[in-house]
Amino acid sequence: MLPTLEILIEQFRKLPSVGRKSAERMAYAVLDYSKEEAELFASAIIDAKENIKRCKNCFNFSEFDECPICTDDERDRSVICVVEDARDIISLEKVKEYHGLYHVIGGTISPMNGVTPDDLNIRELIQRLSKGEVNEVIIATNPTVEGETTAMYISKLLKPLEIKVSRLAYGMPVGGELDHADEVTLLRAIEGRKTL
Repeated sequence: MLPTLEILIEQFRKLPSVGRKSAERMAYAVLDYSKEEAELFASAIIDAKENIKRCKNCFNFSEFDECPICTDDERDRSVICVVEDARDIISLEKVKEYHGLYHVIGGTISPMNGVTPDDLNIRELIQRLSKGEVNEVIIATNPTVEGETTAMYISKLLKPLEIKVSRLAYGMPVGGELDHADEVTLLRAIEGRKTL
């Protein structure tokens, strides 16, 4: 294989969830671009890298010092939803029911992977909360071992601040069947049940 093509394939393989075959398809697709299309593609990557940064308040992606959510005067500033990643904000915003602010911690505590609380934006969350404007923190980490560990760690840290701490309910997905659910999912569904 051509060395230049191999380098391009390897660059695509660095993307999440991209295997060898997908990387090859992407590389060949780029080779089919006109010179102008290839330059636009490369320029879009460079522009994104140069112009997108982290919001100074919540660590969401932004083209300015503060993200559009943090600067929105219509948002409820008494509630902060803690998420692992900025992509989680996009998912929650699609529902159009949450109107508070966010805080991206940048992952989860994972001793196996060498990630400690000091590697996450937890200290910055505590600093935001110490200003006394927030009444509730919603912890929306994923329902994994690491997500649960991180949620418990944050909730223990917040206890002295006397701020209400809640957790997203997890359980059975719509259209799911009981006999296909694992024990943890069923337990969460029972714990998160609501009166009809």
